[in-house]
Amino acid sequence: MLTSKQRSYLKSLANGIEPIFQVGKGGITDVMAKEIRAALDARELIKITVLRNSDYDAKLAVQELAEMTDSEPVCAIGSKCILYKRNRKEPKIILPR
Repeated sequence: MLTSKQRSYLKSLANGIEPIFQVGKGGITDVMAKEIRAALDARELIKITVLRNSDYDAKLAVQELAEMTDSEPVCAIGSKCILYKRNRKEPKIILPR
């Protein structure tokens, strides 16, 4: 579970990155979750866009993706959502306590 200080720090880091996944009218699939899990292993922090034609909103999408990928939802604002998962072998992001 992330603290508010850690969430704030992760949001500031995510501010400079581009979304690498999109949730569209096809919804969230197992294949998408597998690809997001692989991206989280490589990057630890990713941003996802929820398209207007999707049945999901950002808050629902980030919660479902977090459950499917065993990651932490950082935030969902507008059509963007951010996920974080610490890499146990080689952590790249050091969170404040």
